[in-house]
Order: sequence, then C-alpha cells, then structure tokens
Amino acid sequence: MDSAPSVDLVGYLPAGGQTLMKLVVTGPFGVGKTTLIRTLSEIPPLHTEEAMTASSAGHDDLAGVPEKSTTTVAVDFGRLTVPGELVLYLFGTPGQERFFPLWEDIARGALGALVLADTRRLGDSFPVMDMVEEQGLPYAVAVNRFPDAPAYGDEVLRKHLDLHPSTPLVQCDARDRHSSVEPLIALAEHVLTRLPEDRPSHPEEDRP
Repeated sequence: MDSAPSVDLVGYLPAGGQTLMKLVVTGPFGVGKTTLIRTLSEIPPLHTEEAMTASSAGHDDLAGVPEKSTTTVAVDFGRLTVPGELVLYLFGTPGQERFFPLWEDIARGALGALVLADTRRLGDSFPVMDMVEEQGLPYAVAVNRFPDAPAYGDEVLRKHLDLHPSTPLVQCDARDRHSSVEPLIALAEHVLTRLPEDRPSHPEEDRP
C-alpha cells in the first residue's frame, strides 16, 4: 500500500486559552464522515479524498452506496467551536478495512469517537465499534439518515447495534449543520463526564 499523504495542520489550529478536544469521526465506508466534517467545520476543511478507480473494485464494497465515486485515503480534518469556548478538532478516518492500521495513528491522543452508521448496513458498524472499544475511547453513535434508507426508532437501533445504555445515540442528516452538531455535542458531553476531575482543561499534550 502506498504511504498516506502527509497532513499539514499549520494555520488550522487556534490560539490557546480554550478547552481543546480531539475527536475521531469514524465509521464504515461511504457512511458520510467527510460530508459531516465538511458540513460542520468553521474553517476550510482539509480532505484527502481520491477518485475511486477500477483497482479498488475488489476492496471497496459499494452495496448500498452505488453513487460513491471518491474515498478518503488518509484523514479529513475540521474544527468546530461550541458555546463555552470548547473547541472540537474533528479527525475523519477512512472506512475500509485496509486502512485500519492508519486508524490507530489518527486516533492517538483523541478523547472520544463519533461512529457514523447507516441503517442499510448496520452490521458494517460493528468492526469499527470494536476498534474504538479496543482503544478504550468513549464514543457516541450518529445514525446518518440517507433518503432511501429505512427508518427505525432509537430503541430499535440501540438493540440492533447492541449499545450500552450510557452510549449516546443520535439520528442526524450529515448534510444539515443543525442536525449534525447534535451528535457531536452529545459525544463531547459524554467525554467530559468521564474525564478525571483533576485533569487540566487544555493541556498542551492534548493538542492534536
């Protein structure tokens, strides 16, 4: 596999004095991670998308997403400031299994993960949730509502995804800013409740 493109974040990071939180936006292939970061980022988002070619045909399953023509090959990056001077750094990961080794590098230093799911392919979310749990990261699940996807209530989705009662689950539309911010806020609140009380609010080592 070719080495991933380098990512230069100079100019993307704000000055100090704010509470900083690095979050991973993850999920299976074609679930809307890049779209969500593009929708929410208050800065021009950084993307490493490439056009899909015939060589990926045996690796990338287009079932449920036949219109998919590009894929993230390294990382997406965006930034969102929410009330209270909380700055969320959003690091989007590739969804294909062949990029899983890169996932650990992207997730290093993250305080939590937002796992996107698609009701047409709920089973595809399990390997990603397993990785998040193996890393010991608290996470929330955002079910991205695609126009042609079946709709289910939260309790049905929780049962099918086998979620712990404390794990936040929010249904959203990754194309809509107001809708997309809700699962991120739910995740941030979930992460903050799990941080040790004596943890500094914005240590330098938490900078992405």
